[in-house]
Amino acid sequence: MKHVELAIIGGGPAGLAAAAAARRNGVEDILIIERDSRLGGILNQCIHAGFGLHTFGQELSGPEYAQRFIDQVAELSIPCLLDTMVLDLSEERILTVTSRTEGLQQIKADAVILAMGCRERPRGALNIPGTRPSGIWSAGTAQRLVNMEGVMPGREVVILGSGDIGLIMARRMTMEGAKVHAVAEVMPYSGGLKRNIVQCLDDFDIPLFLSTTVVEIHGRKKLEGVTLAQVDERRRPIPGTERYIPCDTLLLSVGLLPENELSAGANVALSPITGGPVVGEDLSTSIPGVFACGNVLHVHDLVDFVSQEATLAGEAAARYLSAGESQAETIPLLAEGGVRYTVPQFIHRDTTENVTVRFRVGQPYRNAAVCVYVNDQLLRRIPKRVLAPGEMEKVILRPADLPAEGGSIRFCIEEGTN
Repeated sequence: MKHVELAIIGGGPAGLAAAAAARRNGVEDILIIERDSRLGGILNQCIHAGFGLHTFGQELSGPEYAQRFIDQVAELSIPCLLDTMVLDLSEERILTVTSRTEGLQQIKADAVILAMGCRERPRGALNIPGTRPSGIWSAGTAQRLVNMEGVMPGREVVILGSGDIGLIMARRMTMEGAKVHAVAEVMPYSGGLKRNIVQCLDDFDIPLFLSTTVVEIHGRKKLEGVTLAQVDERRRPIPGTERYIPCDTLLLSVGLLPENELSAGANVALSPITGGPVVGEDLSTSIPGVFACGNVLHVHDLVDFVSQEATLAGEAAARYLSAGESQAETIPLLAEGGVRYTVPQFIHRDTTENVTVRFRVGQPYRNAAVCVYVNDQLLRRIPKRVLAPGEMEKVILRPADLPAEGGSIRFCIEEGTN
């Protein structure tokens, strides 16, 4: 059985940043395992600009951003296994992997960083009535076809879901000569970044229909059209609001799911809200020596934040390998009153560094405040003109903010004048 100090599952932006950070913090024996034929992950198909402003102070495309970290990994001489799939991860940190060249093998790791990213929610999770014709794609698959394979999925397009990938593909398909008839969103607000709504829809005169969904798919062998309808507050179609749109392509941008089959198989505790592991401020999971970062932990809005988080995971893995696991008491972080979740979900009492707590709200707010309570006493009130589910928020906690003993830290949204 092969042995490594640190195995990193995933060679996307999270895995690359974690590997570089671990090496710079003294870990010599590192192995990145990536199922694709190249490093970079999803960024390889994200040819639009908008990456790197926080990390590098300049606007880069996805491949350019990824290449910065690929170069770092190469300069640090960190080995990678490409075209290699991790089939299983045990609680003892034994990885079962397979590849076309090496076959089936097992790798024992002293520490593991989970950086598998996320996947798109499939059509089967939506229960849309109708047949199963060709022409229905996830937005990410269409992005890969257009940007990497040079293939157009279709010319007459409807997009269901206003996540960032769907918004970006509305613009991309239009620039390639397709007609995007509409973007439909079942919620009364968009799930994407405000800048993407402006740059990808408004600038190209593509309509966004809120509180609207696809209620029927038409066509047998090939997609011929879809029927849209407005929905009520319980997301049920409203009779009489149906509209038929002829199209040959339906793109689904209906949410992302952290890739945690391996995590579940290793009995890593998972959050029912994020779908990712429950972690501490050092990004440690419930399994000693196993850390998580990036979109496998929770779906991010900016890749720059993925890299920041992954750097922390690499540093934490290096500390674990040199000093072992922290035995300090943990302080739970509670998400209430409009805050859907927090990452991390707990903090070790012996932490000596500031802790960045990231979270999302469950609905849009105007003129509200993010409030942090320690043992029911207000620690911080941060006025916010706008809060939106599509954009992550953060609060920085200092070691001095932690309760002296016991207790918890609670995050909530309070509405009203600030």
